[in-house]
Amino acid sequence: MKWSEFSIHTSNEAVDAISNILHEAGASGVVIEDSLELEKVREQEFGEIYALDPVDFPTKGVIIKAYLPLNSFLGETVEEIKLAINNLASFDIDLGENKVSTCEVDEQDWSTSWKEYYHPVKISNRFTIVPTWEDYQPVESDELIIELDPGMAFGTGTHPTTVMSLQALEKHVNDAVNVIDVGTGSGVLAIGAALLGAKHVHALDLDEVAVRSAIENVELNHVSNQIDVVQGDLLDTVKEPAEVVVANILAEIILTFVEDAYTIVKPGGIYITSGIIEGRKEDVKQALIEAGFEIDEVMMMEDWVTIVSRKPV
Repeated sequence: MKWSEFSIHTSNEAVDAISNILHEAGASGVVIEDSLELEKVREQEFGEIYALDPVDFPTKGVIIKAYLPLNSFLGETVEEIKLAINNLASFDIDLGENKVSTCEVDEQDWSTSWKEYYHPVKISNRFTIVPTWEDYQPVESDELIIELDPGMAFGTGTHPTTVMSLQALEKHVNDAVNVIDVGTGSGVLAIGAALLGAKHVHALDLDEVAVRSAIENVELNHVSNQIDVVQGDLLDTVKEPAEVVVANILAEIILTFVEDAYTIVKPGGIYITSGIIEGRKEDVKQALIEAGFEIDEVMMMEDWVTIVSRKPV
């Protein structure tokens, strides 16, 4: 089935009124692309990483999109919409650019069509991340496959912060270490540590949705015997120190528990901190040093930083 995408470039002030006009014209919903979204300061209760792409937003104002079925009455409907929008000016509503455009689009199954862009990706010397619906055979004998079904809540495991964290784990995890994964999300880092042979992985996340997703992915990768996934706030569920601790969250959150993290890393152990935007690199490095860590390595990919530090023996 074909649809007509109806797009209006307008102002923030006119969003509610135009949205109502579109609903009354038969649109079951609207898409709002607001330039102010790029400026918002967001709450990061669960350590989310927000990476909005400016390309997806107008440079100013708001673009409202609605989808109407193509039929013989569409021309009249479009003209009625335009007239109703222009009439808003009589109520002293700022219409901004007030540019209207239409185009035809084909119907898609949006709940699954995103899958065509997600394929196996080799992200380190040994790790390859594979979506569950892909049939993939290892290319190398020591290749480690992480299967993920990201669903609608989590990423594909290929964000730079995840990639660098897995690369760091690859260097420091073996069958002699225990691992703590703070803010596990989809569980990809915990799974990676288990596949590298970790004796035990304690994975925790404050978000109950993340915990459910991580448990599902852990079972999918057949490493449930090595990993326990729990809901917890930062380190409050940790009972024993570990040789390797990884926290792929945000610099702001990492900075709140640096000293606590120092206490749960065993002497000589490794602390991997990721999710750090480049502008906060020095802040995190300084906090780690002040807590007693020694900086082993600073990794960078795009605008993101991962810091590998060591607790002295």
